[in-house]
Amino acid sequence: MATAAMLITGNIFLAPTAQAQQPGVKRTDLQRHDLSAPGREAVQVRVDLAPGVAFGKHTHPGEEIIYVLEGTLEYQIEDKPPVTLKAGDVLFIPAGTVHSARNAGTVTGSELATYIVEKGKPLLTLVK
Repeated sequence: MATAAMLITGNIFLAPTAQAQQPGVKRTDLQRHDLSAPGREAVQVRVDLAPGVAFGKHTHPGEEIIYVLEGTLEYQIEDKPPVTLKAGDVLFIPAGTVHSARNAGTVTGSELATYIVEKGKPLLTLVK
């Protein structure tokens, strides 16, 4: 019974990562911690996108704070004009906002994504 509980708990923790994996996209979970605000947690992830690869429309159950580590990444936030960022640039995406990203460059693009999200909800929800 204890083993089954550990497997279920482990799968819940890994589900957002598994859901986000697609060819040309590598997500590396760096840290996850409860915050002093009840029901909220901070999650940090490194996301690497191969040249020309796009990650489709999705939302998060909280804010996303992006720091571009390398390359050139283009973000589409709702129906606004795309924003192109390069290494050292930052972007804030409000909770629940539909957005997508793509590597607009010729080398791997990488970002450090920090999420301040509701605990227990999927980190990522795909939108059609």
